[in-house]
Amino acid sequence: MFESVIGLEVHAQLKTRTKIFCGCSTEFGALPNTHTCPVCLGMPGVLPVLNKRVVDHTLTMAVATNCSVNRESRFARKNYFYPDLPKGYQISQYELPIAEHGHIYIEIDGQKQRIGITRIHMEEDAGKLTHDTARPVSRVDLNRTGVPLMEIVSEPDMRTPEQAGAYLRQLRSIVRYLDVSDGNLEEGSFRCDANVSVMPKGSDVFGTRTELKNLNSFKHVEKAIAFEVSRQTEMIMDGTAVVQETRLWNPTKNQTFSMRGKEDAHDYRYFPDPDLLPLIIDADWVETTRKNLPELPEQKKTRIIEAYGLPAYDAGVLSTSRALADYFEACVKLFPNPKPVSNWIMGPLQGLLNTIGKSILESPISHAALAELLELEDKGVISNKIAKTVFEEMATTGEPAKVIVDKKGLVQVSDVLTLEKIVVTILGNNPKEVEAYKNGKTKLMGFFVGQVMRETKGKADPKIVNQLLGEKLSE
Repeated sequence: MFESVIGLEVHAQLKTRTKIFCGCSTEFGALPNTHTCPVCLGMPGVLPVLNKRVVDHTLTMAVATNCSVNRESRFARKNYFYPDLPKGYQISQYELPIAEHGHIYIEIDGQKQRIGITRIHMEEDAGKLTHDTARPVSRVDLNRTGVPLMEIVSEPDMRTPEQAGAYLRQLRSIVRYLDVSDGNLEEGSFRCDANVSVMPKGSDVFGTRTELKNLNSFKHVEKAIAFEVSRQTEMIMDGTAVVQETRLWNPTKNQTFSMRGKEDAHDYRYFPDPDLLPLIIDADWVETTRKNLPELPEQKKTRIIEAYGLPAYDAGVLSTSRALADYFEACVKLFPNPKPVSNWIMGPLQGLLNTIGKSILESPISHAALAELLELEDKGVISNKIAKTVFEEMATTGEPAKVIVDKKGLVQVSDVLTLEKIVVTILGNNPKEVEAYKNGKTKLMGFFVGQVMRETKGKADPKIVNQLLGEKLSE
């Protein structure tokens, strides 16, 4: 009966050493108000100077997302009052942004969808307020004031929370591939506001939209949008008008609540910043940027499928991160069997990294160490079960797989005569189970294999064990 209309505004903090209009550090986690100067504090008489690296990074993102780059763009003052905004205005771009009319593709259940990008522009960040829980006191930290942001505004092309989540993940993957932003949601360097409305299915007239803030994870974005769609739908069904407003997401209660009335552009009284000249970007700058683009996530995914014969799912997981894809390819060079490498990276390795809270760049197990482990398993020196035990030991001690296997005597038992004696003994000790198996209870094969594994402390070659058991039980 109804469908949702979703557009996202993403703020990505750009990876620069200094702020957008001054030389103060952008380092995260410094003592409050230590990375400030008269320019970012908005002192009288100071003049901003544009950081070229900010333009380079934003232009790279614009080209990578198929945007049209405007030859001339202008900075504007966005006027509003808040304690964390020392100048009383934010320097942003409004009528003439650096780039417009782009798009990226997302994929859900094997289906690709084009999501339009309305505009990309540069702006400075505001400061940060912290509120004392014991007293009615708020404190302002202006370290973040002037930190360079790139705002990416999507078209309202998304219709489900899942599409919004996929778009955000793809966008973050792109900024990380380009190395223009670290995309860290926890530190606030990749933030999202969602504009959500509801309209009758088949209609081309959008409903009244609300803006959702405080969305600091992909799951929160999806949950908040789902809640807001449900809330607005119920209001319309009850005959209540949806109010244009800004709402905050409460992840504890899993619901949104009203923050303030939603401002329109005229409320900010935009006008060109008189202290900053128009930014001129010539065709050579754009073309040089285009030539220097790295392989992007979709291109890498396609190449991984074609070059290594992996399923689309594997290639999609491996290409979410440039570092993860590089790890995979480096491992395959040493152990040229792509599917086991992919399985181990997506399974045990990713599980380990999630547990210890590390990225692939910080992995305690190098690509070379993993390749050595997989080679030992492939040659039959150790079983898959033992390989997982060795993997855990490698993560803890940092020792190579071969050293651990030799030290702990974990070499797989593959001698047929040795295993045959053990199998005969196991079957002789379990006559009732043997009789039941021969009468049709074939699931008991697992019991017999388990007994052999217990006897050999998990070191028996499972292929040989299964073959011997099959032969003995059919006699």
